[in-house]
Amino acid sequence: MSPTVNISSSAEFSKTLSSSTIVVADFYADWCGPCKAIAPTYESLSTKYSKPNRVTFTKVNVDQQQAVARQYGVTAMPTFMIFRSGSVIETIRGANPQQLTSAIDKAVKLAGPTTGSLYSTPGRTLGSGGGPTQGSSVYRRYNVQKIVDMLIAFFGLYFTTLFSLDAYQAAENSPFNVHKPRSEPSGLGARSAQARTTGGASQSGRKLGTIADISGGN
Repeated sequence: MSPTVNISSSAEFSKTLSSSTIVVADFYADWCGPCKAIAPTYESLSTKYSKPNRVTFTKVNVDQQQAVARQYGVTAMPTFMIFRSGSVIETIRGANPQQLTSAIDKAVKLAGPTTGSLYSTPGRTLGSGGGPTQGSSVYRRYNVQKIVDMLIAFFGLYFTTLFSLDAYQAAENSPFNVHKPRSEPSGLGARSAQARTTGGASQSGRKLGTIADISGGN
């Protein structure tokens, strides 16, 4: 279906001028040979450039809409008029495809970008700070990983101490003990060995804790 609007009354033409930024009008007659010759070019331009409420192409039959033709002083066919915000900005008389195409190209640029291109970027949630989805996802992954690590430590300590005579000592030396001291530099080896020996002597007097204390749970 052609996007070109066939004007049927003066009122319709006036309404079209007020509702579209750019209006291109083809004043023609059925008996006009040059009008028929340039008609395919006009239809092609209409199909290419028509934009709702932005660029509208119309055809005005001068024999049927004599009042409109007189209002704009049309005396030769074809006559093309380009309107911007209801005012004529260019007139092309005669069947000159190159001149008509050039004039319409310039007029279309005056219409500006369409609404779709102005708001084509992705929307954001109010108060998102730029990236709510990504931040929330990272936060959730962090919480899940923390819970998994705590469960592994707890059950690791549980099974380590289950078959041990000294449950607390076994838990303390277990690789699942999150509070277990890191390996110290070699220069401190003798001091560390002494500390462990001394600590072993007092171990019996220490109050036994729970597996949850060693695994890092609250």
